[in-house]
Amino acid sequence: MTLKYHTTFALLLLLVSLRFHGNVATQNAKLAASFIFGDSLVDAGNNNYLSTLSKADVPPNGIDFKASGGNPTGRFTNGRTIGDIVGEELGQANYAAPYLAPNTTGKTILNGVNYASGGGGILNATGSLFTNRLGMDIQIDYFNITRQQINKLLGESEARDYVMKKSLFSVIVGSNDFLNNYLLPFVSSGVRVSQNPDAFVDDMINHFRIQLYRLYQLDGRKFVISNVGPIGCIPYQRILNELNDEDCVDLANDLATQYNARLKDLVAELNDNLPGATFVLANVYDLVSELIVNYRKYGFSTASRGCCGIGSGGQVAGIIPCVPTSSLCSDREKHVFWDQYHPSEAANLILAKQLINGDKRYISPINLRQLIDL
Repeated sequence: MTLKYHTTFALLLLLVSLRFHGNVATQNAKLAASFIFGDSLVDAGNNNYLSTLSKADVPPNGIDFKASGGNPTGRFTNGRTIGDIVGEELGQANYAAPYLAPNTTGKTILNGVNYASGGGGILNATGSLFTNRLGMDIQIDYFNITRQQINKLLGESEARDYVMKKSLFSVIVGSNDFLNNYLLPFVSSGVRVSQNPDAFVDDMINHFRIQLYRLYQLDGRKFVISNVGPIGCIPYQRILNELNDEDCVDLANDLATQYNARLKDLVAELNDNLPGATFVLANVYDLVSELIVNYRKYGFSTASRGCCGIGSGGQVAGIIPCVPTSSLCSDREKHVFWDQYHPSEAANLILAKQLINGDKRYISPINLRQLIDL
């Protein structure tokens, strides 16, 4: 009787222990690698290695980036990008290194690689104003090279498992296709004559479908795809169009909304048609709109002015991001925007945490923590 009791009790303890450790393992599921594609919202320094007008390699950019001691790294913000924060919060050992950096070699790539480039877009013509940038097609070409390097490091079977099961593919792109292509008067007047908004958005979606399918063919399985934010409300648009603090450019926001509706359909299509893959849609448009409209609720003092201002030069300087001669605010954590285009680290932190743990208003069909646990 005593032996039977002890045996039963021991089995119960074992089952409880296994259940407990299983739950802990799920809760502590960590992201091994982060592969980041897109534009200056997540560029971690690739444009430092390009001859381009789109650079963030000078102070005061990076002033709050602890990993560099406050020195500029090529990030277009005062601290961490949304990609940095997502990786950090999900347990990634190190930030994804910029692909073009000379030391992004060997085992470094197993933490992930950042291919994003300021000025880059879905369409190859996007960002030509800056003379040089990496568009999505080139970024995926570069990932193809990384993919072969991972094979050499881990062996083909383990590499495939690593990329498919332990890696996150983040794609934050599309804004430049409007801001630095379709809506840029002295660059794109010909485009707007030959393509109405419907045709231009069609072109974007068709290109993007092929690009995401290429990443799937290269074993990407866990994707977060960002829609385009309220680009008509960024400080750049307000400066350029001489708007009041509360006003936005309707055409820019209408284009973003039109594209976002098509992107939602594309994400659903890919989830239906690509076996084993999960695409989650980050509703950055509504997230950033919420921050802009209700900025005081989140502890900000302004959502209409960048902390790093244009200094002298008026509207002409409105196209130039943050440089050493720009005026700089003293309360960086109180600004939604770092400069005329890009969110501050404080805003990025709020955005990232909503994507990681948020509900279906902002990230669907599941959030990023749930995606990593798959």
